[in-house]
Amino acid sequence: AGVTNLNSFVGSLNKAFLVGIDENAMVGGVPEYVLIIFGLTFAIITPCIAIGGFAERMKFGAVVLFSALWLIFVYGPMTHMVWGGNGAIMHNWGVLDFAGGTAVHINAGVAALVGALVLGKRRGWPTPPIPPHNLVHTMIGAAFLWAGWFGFNVGSAFGVNNVSTVAMMATMVATCGGIVGWMFIEKIKTGHVTSLGLASGAIAGLVGITPAAAYVGPFGAIAIGFITSIFCYYAVTVLKHKIGIDDALDVFALHGIGGIVGCILTGIFCIPELGGKVEGISLLPQFFAQLGSIILTVIYCGVITWVIMKVIDKTMGLRANPEQEENGLDISDHNERAYNN
Repeated sequence: AGVTNLNSFVGSLNKAFLVGIDENAMVGGVPEYVLIIFGLTFAIITPCIAIGGFAERMKFGAVVLFSALWLIFVYGPMTHMVWGGNGAIMHNWGVLDFAGGTAVHINAGVAALVGALVLGKRRGWPTPPIPPHNLVHTMIGAAFLWAGWFGFNVGSAFGVNNVSTVAMMATMVATCGGIVGWMFIEKIKTGHVTSLGLASGAIAGLVGITPAAAYVGPFGAIAIGFITSIFCYYAVTVLKHKIGIDDALDVFALHGIGGIVGCILTGIFCIPELGGKVEGISLLPQFFAQLGSIILTVIYCGVITWVIMKVIDKTMGLRANPEQEENGLDISDHNERAYNN
């Protein structure tokens, strides 16, 4: 505890290939095998989120290699920095990140931004517009995300206890806050409320509450969801076009910006005076700890992701050729279609 060295950033290899772990190994009363599989669900979803930012233009082989390298050199060290316990850099700083505001959402958002920048825009973007091909599927997907998110946030309590109860309530009401926030700002700006907007607001609320789930009360959770969704709305509708980067699924706008806002608000709404669950907290030092975690995540992920992308581009190549993009990567890479009628 309190010691900062190389292991504070990358951990060690003392359990490589699960050496010393078997069915009898326990951590906090939970079988370590169970925790490993639970951790792997985080590990697989994070590069999947990132890949959405540069969808429809990257070769499948490059996607597979990128995912493997990124998991090892970016995601693995980031999770250790956040959740590595005594000696891990963010633990030393006192950062509050319950279920992955930094390691999952900011991490994936920055990787998506870097990937979209390195790969370049899709053919013809931003005209003509590329709307979702099926809003019914979008809403079904959003429902699955909302339900599945309870697994990540509530499961991070590693048991049915007071912490999991707080996380469940916070996750539910923050998502509602995100929906209301997006609906509110969308109605003001466009005069309409859309199903795509409600799905986006739900995701913004879920992302925002992820680092805070066990540390805030219902009031703080609603506020985090509401505020995060408004920031994400402007990132999707304004910031994305100002910077001119083709983030296909708005990964940076929703997960990156949402994670940043949620991480900062965690350090504010965690205080007991605002219904938070963290006793003895000092607002200003906690704010700077949260800010430091954001800066470290952005720099580390941004630099290493760029290096990985460039190495792959110089070796096997990243981008599909124009003909393959025109035909669609389902056909060119996999020789199949999602719909045959």
